[in-house]
Amino acid sequence: MAKREDGKETRKRLLNAACEVFAEKGYRNAKVVEICSRAGANVASVNYYFKNKASLYAETWRYTFLQFEDQVFSVSSEGAPMDRLRVFIQTLMQNVIKKGEEGHFIRLYLMELANPTGLVKNDWRELVNPERRKLHDVIRALIGPDADEQDVRFCELSIITQCRALLTIKRNDLEFLLCEKISPDLIRRLTDHIVRFSLAGTKAVGR
Repeated sequence: MAKREDGKETRKRLLNAACEVFAEKGYRNAKVVEICSRAGANVASVNYYFKNKASLYAETWRYTFLQFEDQVFSVSSEGAPMDRLRVFIQTLMQNVIKKGEEGHFIRLYLMELANPTGLVKNDWRELVNPERRKLHDVIRALIGPDADEQDVRFCELSIITQCRALLTIKRNDLEFLLCEKISPDLIRRLTDHIVRFSLAGTKAVGR
C-alpha cells in the first residue's frame, strides 16, 4: 500500500512539474530531464508513469484544465454581450500574468494556440470548444444578425492574439515597443485598450 501511495505522489509531482515547464517553454522546448529534476524524480519515471513525453504533455494539459477550468474561462451566460466580452478579456489577461498554478493552464492553452502540437485534439474538442462556443455567441451578438461563422472566428482570433502578446513577445521587446516598463498599471491600461479595441472592431465587422 505504501508503494502505491508513493507512486501516486510521484505521478502528481511529475504532473505539477510538467505544468510549470510546458507552460514556460512550450512542448517542443521542454526537456524531460528538467521536468524530472523539478519533480525530484528519476528520469526513467516519465516512461514508467506516462510512456513518453507526448503522453505526459497530453495528460498534463487535461489535468491542469480540470483543476482550473472555472478560473481560466469566464464567459458568462448572462448579461449584456459587451460586459461578457469585457469580463472574458480581463480574466484572460489576469491569468496570463499570474504566477504559480493558476496561470499554468492559460499559458498552456495560449502556447497550444500559437504552436499546435496535435497532441490534445480530443481534449480540445471536449474541454475547450464548449467554452469557445460561449465566446462565439457573445461575438455573434455584438456583430449582429448578419454575422457569419468566418467573421465570428476571425474576431475570436483577433481578440486572443491581442491577449497573448504578453506571452509571445519577449518582455524586453514589449517594453521597447510600448516605451515603458511592464508594471501592474501598464497591464491594466493594456487590458482596457484591448477591451475597447475588441468591442469597437467586433461591432465594426457588423457594419
